[in-house]
Amino acid sequence: MHTETTTVTSADGTSIAYDRVGHGPALLVIGAGPVDRSVNAPLAQFLGAEFTVYNYDRRGRGGSGDTAPYDVSREFEDIQAIIDVAGGSAHIFGTSGGGAIALEAAARGMDVTRLVVWEPPYIVAGTRPPAPPDYRQQLIDLLAENRRGDMVELFLPVAGLPAEFIAQMRQSPFWPDMEKIAHALVYDATMIGDFSVPTALLAAVDAVPTMVIDGGTTPWVTAGADAVAAAVPGAHRRTLTGQPHNVDPAAIAPAIAEFLTT
Repeated sequence: MHTETTTVTSADGTSIAYDRVGHGPALLVIGAGPVDRSVNAPLAQFLGAEFTVYNYDRRGRGGSGDTAPYDVSREFEDIQAIIDVAGGSAHIFGTSGGGAIALEAAARGMDVTRLVVWEPPYIVAGTRPPAPPDYRQQLIDLLAENRRGDMVELFLPVAGLPAEFIAQMRQSPFWPDMEKIAHALVYDATMIGDFSVPTALLAAVDAVPTMVIDGGTTPWVTAGADAVAAAVPGAHRRTLTGQPHNVDPAAIAPAIAEFLTT
């Protein structure tokens, strides 16, 4: 399916790069972690059969700019810039930390018509060891020393990856790409705070039909998804049994499309 790559200028002058794929109602895809929009490109291809998909690089990632200083509010200005291009309203799919951003966009009263989130990274107390209380500051300190690989290594166990896999990952061909975007982990840490479930904020997602999905393979992630669904008024809850956090696009695309079209 043809992909059109272009940019839009956000409110602070930052250039935000995005791919537009498919035809139909507008659907914005939000990612997270030390990756760019290429990670969600296969999903965009699947969803493009029913939607006009806007798959963008968050600021500081891929082809987008990175105007300093970073402020959380800029994330929502970027989203609004793409929504404006899309015609004034859009569905949103957010994966992992992108799900947290999507939920806050809806809570802020942005023009979100329907919302789907995959495994938002909130931690319910007692379901796993908490993130280090100084996690964000550790990232900042490592960045100041240009220790980008160590930033990624700090992030991965917080994201739930078993420690025994991290050393192997440092030898993988995609590790240098994650190092290039490691500075954006500070942005994600700023957004997510202490990783607790923001029940008051989620209660404000009361005007947007929402579905929360997980894969059922990681108990603490499932607990977090349950807590989010319980906090969002009228939220739908679904599990794609056996899917890992890096969910198969072919598995999740039909679930997203079904919810957004019913």
